[in-house]
Parts: sequence; C-alpha cells; structure tokens
Amino acid sequence: MIEGSDVASHIAATIGRVIDEIERVVVGKRPQIELVALGLLADGHVLIDDVPGVAKTLIARSFAQVLGLSFARIQMTPDVLASDLTGSVVLDAQRNLVFRPGPLFANLILADEVNRATPKAQAALLEAMEERQISTDGETRQLERPFLVIATQNPVEFEGTYPLPEAQLDRFMLRIRIGYPSEEAERLMIERRLSRRQDEVTLTSILSRDELRSIQRGVELIHVSEAVIGYAVSIVQATRSSPRIAIGASPRGTLAVVKLARARAALQGRDYVLPDDVKAVAGPALAHRVLLPPEQWIRRIDAEQVVAGVVNALAVPDVGSALTPP
Repeated sequence: MIEGSDVASHIAATIGRVIDEIERVVVGKRPQIELVALGLLADGHVLIDDVPGVAKTLIARSFAQVLGLSFARIQMTPDVLASDLTGSVVLDAQRNLVFRPGPLFANLILADEVNRATPKAQAALLEAMEERQISTDGETRQLERPFLVIATQNPVEFEGTYPLPEAQLDRFMLRIRIGYPSEEAERLMIERRLSRRQDEVTLTSILSRDELRSIQRGVELIHVSEAVIGYAVSIVQATRSSPRIAIGASPRGTLAVVKLARARAALQGRDYVLPDDVKAVAGPALAHRVLLPPEQWIRRIDAEQVVAGVVNALAVPDVGSALTPP
C-alpha cells in the first residue's frame, strides 16, 4: 500500500501516464478518459451512454491493456442467459461435475449494449457489480479484485431494448458521454491511422493488477473536510427537494460523489478534496440517479442540465475550509 505524504503525487504521475497512453488511440477526449479513470480509481462501475462509433469499446479495452487487467467483452444481446455471464456446472471428460467460469470472472468487464440484454441477464450482471460475487448452483464464488464493469448503451435506439430501471442505474458510480470529436481531433485520428498502416495499436502496460489495487487504497487516504462533506450532502439533498426533479439521488449517490471527488483530487496531485472537485463530479455521479417529471423530458431537458442548475444554486464553501480536519 502507498504510504506517506506523496500519495497524491504518486497517483497523479502514474495515472497521468495511463491516460497519456490511452490518448494514443482515443484522440481529443482527455476529459472523458479522465472521468473513466476516476470511476476505476474509486473502485466503481462506469456507464458510457452514447451513439455508436465514438470509441466506447476502444476505451474499455485500452484501460484493460494499460492497467494490466484481465479483460472480457460481453455482447449483451436478447439471447444471452444469466449462466452465459456467470458460468455453469458441466461434465468434464472424466464425467465429473466441474464449474466452468463465465466471462464475469475477469478484472475488467465490457458489457456492450447492456440495455439489449433481458432483465434476467442484466440482474446477473448487476448482482456481480454490487456484491463482487456470483452465486450459482447453491455455491457463492468471490470475484477477484479489482472487479470493474464498463457498460455501454445507445441512447437513440429503443427497438428490442430493455432499459435499465433506476434501481439498477444506481449501481453505476457515474455515467458519461463521449461525444463526437472536434474537426482537428478527427483529422489527427485519420493521420495516425494512415501512418501506422493498420487498425490495431499495441498499448504499453503501465500498471499491474496489484499496483492498481494499491493505488485504489491510496485514494482512501485523501482528506475530506467537514465542510466538503456538508457540501456534497447539500447537493444530493437539493436534488430531492428540487421542483424540477421527481425523484432525487439516493444515499449511494452521495457516497459516489465523495469517492469520485477524492479520486479527482488525487489525479490532480492533491491530498485533500476541494469544493471544486465535488462540483466537477456531481453531474456524472448524480444525473443518472434522478428521475425528471414528464414535463421535463417532454421538453427534452437533460438530467445533467437540471443537476448542474441545482449545483450552481448552492453556496460553495471557501477553499480554506477544505483543509480543516473532519
């Protein structure tokens, strides 16, 4: 485990190298890559909600390579069974019953188009995400840590899908959108592809699985003052009282905000959380946890806009209070 006052600087330098390596293949999306990194640093699961072709799968696979994690990609289609994810007991060549692990027994899972799987398959995935264990045939098997899920879904295609209910969306620490690249970034992407003369890019592994676990434990050493805790709680409480929100964020959302704020502070080389850290992660951590009333989504008002309005309406604690011990 990382010890001492240089915890944050070590995390910032190491994860900075991870992000730099991933930027070799994902061009012009450093803020989005950093958000995914925050989720993984905080030992949480990430939902990427965006249109096809914007590097959702590439980002997940790249993180697995650079972090030295075992990786499994699951194409979540309507015919996927729960046992296809968890594994099942089969007869081996000697006619003995043995357990054959499913793809969930990897460190980093890409659940591609998660909203295309049936609710039963989704439930098997969500159980593993929450409990970090799998129960099959009357036996519970622990999943090796880290166990991290990056799920994707297409927000513009609804035929043949099973949207995740709010209770299951709540299991994701944050939701992000990648967005289209800028003209300059797209031009650079094409130039790099032409120069290497192949689609594949071999990324360098920056960390091992054990080193990532050590860094995750290091994030737990980041200081959070009483004032910053109060600020995070006030944001979540405000989502529950806002007239623009039908159902506010859960207590799990409050924990997610604090965990992500700690990870952001560490990524910036600080061993303490500032109110700006909380403000920066509030949208990705809370927007998928709130339910807007019908008149809001009929007007195509986005939940992130509503959460941003809630955050901006609250007083921000002064920076000095962030250094006060809780």
